[in-house]
Amino acid sequence: MEYLLLFFFTLSILFPVVHSIYCLPLFQKKRNSLKNLVTRQNGISILVPCYNEKDIIETSVTSMKNLTYMDAEVVYINDGSSDRTLILLNKLLKLSPCYKEVPRELEYENVKMFYQSQIHPNIYVADKKNGGKADALNAGIEYADKSVIVTLDADTILNDDALNAVNMAFQDENVVAAGGMVHVLQTKVVQPLYGLSLSKANMLVRAQTLDFLKAFYVNKVSLSRFHALAVISGAFGIFTKKALLDVGGYRATIGEDIDITLKMQKYISKNKKRKVMLIPDAVCYTELPETVKDLFKQRVCWQKAFVDCLFYFAPFLLKSLFKKPVSFFYLFEGFLSGTLAVYFMTGVLLFDLISGEFFSLSFLLIYTLFIFILGYVYDVLAIEMSDRHGYSFQDSDRYKLLKTIFFDIFIYRFITIFSVIYGTIGYFFNKKSWNKVARTGRNYDTEVKSAA
Repeated sequence: MEYLLLFFFTLSILFPVVHSIYCLPLFQKKRNSLKNLVTRQNGISILVPCYNEKDIIETSVTSMKNLTYMDAEVVYINDGSSDRTLILLNKLLKLSPCYKEVPRELEYENVKMFYQSQIHPNIYVADKKNGGKADALNAGIEYADKSVIVTLDADTILNDDALNAVNMAFQDENVVAAGGMVHVLQTKVVQPLYGLSLSKANMLVRAQTLDFLKAFYVNKVSLSRFHALAVISGAFGIFTKKALLDVGGYRATIGEDIDITLKMQKYISKNKKRKVMLIPDAVCYTELPETVKDLFKQRVCWQKAFVDCLFYFAPFLLKSLFKKPVSFFYLFEGFLSGTLAVYFMTGVLLFDLISGEFFSLSFLLIYTLFIFILGYVYDVLAIEMSDRHGYSFQDSDRYKLLKTIFFDIFIYRFITIFSVIYGTIGYFFNKKSWNKVARTGRNYDTEVKSAA
């Protein structure tokens, strides 16, 4: 038992340490100036699946209207909304029926009508029967005309330069999929969207902001350098249309983002030249839950998605465990360290606290000290890495950041730990449930009015 404890204890600190080191600029590969390598402008189709998005759809449409990238189209997929989503889209875009024949290579529910905006001809709306997010995305893929497809959530808006960064990355014809960087919409500041502010964000949103900085500027940067990117965020995914069609589009599952990323990893394993990459200069903002209830629903869903893909892709992951970094990190970091270790260490600590007999309380103190030091360093590193990429907090946020770090270490992490425990068990009782997180209904414009 002591060896098992030591094994999980080592795992729980090993991967954060590895990512903290490997995300540093020291390990960044030298690359040629992409601006000098741009030889063509890729056409980009932006797909926005919508199901009952009346509270946020105006923010999305306003953002899409302001796109400056020349060769871009936007396709909203109204997935059988029962609220006023389609009515608002018509009000904002002045929709007109537009006939379009598609080959139906992917599976999805029937599209009842396809519309084009009379005032913004590059914006379209597909009105279809409800089939879920994966179903809506499959429909959008077929109706998209461009060679590069960007998938966005309805509560996501793009940075001014995001599509140019995408175009630069896809100058390399071997790139078949990529992920952008995601920030928290509630921390958005004035145009051109550079910088972050905690001035009106509640403590839960602040903690999630740190969580996203760690996820993108530490973990994902490190994983991309290991060629082990296992999750392209559903809030901002980028793919070639050909690759999406080749892998059969999206699978109807609770976690479309993990599923499609692993599909792409299998896809590139058949051709060593193909690439899945992270684009640090492609940035978006997405709205995050503002209540513990909504946060818990979201994290439970993420954990169920992880478990679902663990089983579905088990043959690929096990077969390539020591051949592909993505398989190694998914199984060792995600499953052993991120799931099994949570159960084991939580059980040990609870038993220790109650009885003091299983392991000495000195272990509890040592473990707590390690978690505190590592958590603090991890948060500070994420803030510094974000700052290095041009997304720094305001000077007035320093005290708020310090309080948020302590909240993250001593309270927020236990919410996420419990969601891992609950989500893993819950998967075996309800694999398909999706509890939609409530939208705030806030009008996010370019002014600093947007915090929670």
